[in-house]
Amino acid sequence: MTDLAARVKEFIKDKIIPYETDPRWTSHGPTDELRIEMNELAKAAGVFAPQVPKEYGGQALSQVGRAHVFEAAGYSILGPTAIHCASPDEGNIHLLDVVARPDQREHFLKRMATGQIRSIFCMTEPGGAGSDPSLMTTTARLEGNEWVINGRKWLITGAEGAGCAIIMAKNEGGPMNGHATMFMADLPDPAIRLERTLDTMDSSFTGGHGVIEIKNLRLPADAVLGEIGKGFRYAQVRLAPARLSHCMRWLGAAMRAQDIATEYARTRVAFGKTLGEHQGVSFMLADNLMDMNQARLSIWHTAWLLDQGERASNESSMSKVICSEAYFRVADRCMQILGGLGITRDTVVERFFRDSRAFRIYDGPSEVHRWALGARIVSGKM
Repeated sequence: MTDLAARVKEFIKDKIIPYETDPRWTSHGPTDELRIEMNELAKAAGVFAPQVPKEYGGQALSQVGRAHVFEAAGYSILGPTAIHCASPDEGNIHLLDVVARPDQREHFLKRMATGQIRSIFCMTEPGGAGSDPSLMTTTARLEGNEWVINGRKWLITGAEGAGCAIIMAKNEGGPMNGHATMFMADLPDPAIRLERTLDTMDSSFTGGHGVIEIKNLRLPADAVLGEIGKGFRYAQVRLAPARLSHCMRWLGAAMRAQDIATEYARTRVAFGKTLGEHQGVSFMLADNLMDMNQARLSIWHTAWLLDQGERASNESSMSKVICSEAYFRVADRCMQILGGLGITRDTVVERFFRDSRAFRIYDGPSEVHRWALGARIVSGKM
């Protein structure tokens, strides 16, 4: 996979980094027009969606293979979108590959994997289900041969312009009352209304982060993804590898920030010598290198465990905390090295800084992962 990773990185440098000044990269992420244009370039270069199943034109990369390739893609924030390994599609594609029926694979997975449509994962709710999904209030009730779903979701990544949705809801009535179920829905649908796109500090994802109202959505009885009542279990199928994929992609961004800061430290002169000759600066670069090395080793270890068929829940939690906090430190130090330049948008480091801060919250805040790990340690389950 190292050869593919090298080709991806070359593609990102040559074809995608020039798009970083394109006005179609907005505060709510790259537009669909820009996404599709970059996807076509990736297809022409033979680096489009290498992680997807081979039946859809991918290479079915292992988790370790993804670690190499996704890091290379992350060298530009636009890179994962360009080669179609960005969230939430990457995680949704993995989930459907594991759980979906043949007809759902044909109707939903095929179009998602080939980039014909974008998808969303609707679990998080305002003031409720987030890190604790048991607080979910969205309900699904079976009426005859139809499900009726009602609720509100928020911070739904990619909501504007998505072509399908995975919706998490609690069963209301019946033997599975109170259990969560996943449903597949085509978009647009008048019963699924985008209330607004949130203004957030990150800008990585096409379609931004939306607030969605689901009002009397009617879906056929067979719209269930997997089995009724197993929604929380399937969420874990998705979340452990998906949060690790975030770590992989952000490691590439950290490397880019380090490269920019290093080049500046080599050429900028202050007090009679280059910045890099001052220990205060060279030590920051050294600390960055150590942070990124520890993050990479954590990613590789967790990826290897997943490839062995392990759930790797503890390891993915540790990786999420280690990596998200390390990347933030790297971005912060790089901004400091760049000085006044660092707080401008003349380099992408300022954008890395904002986006890396958000990573410490989504896919589970650091505190939740520490709490879960600590509880397992105390109970003797680790």
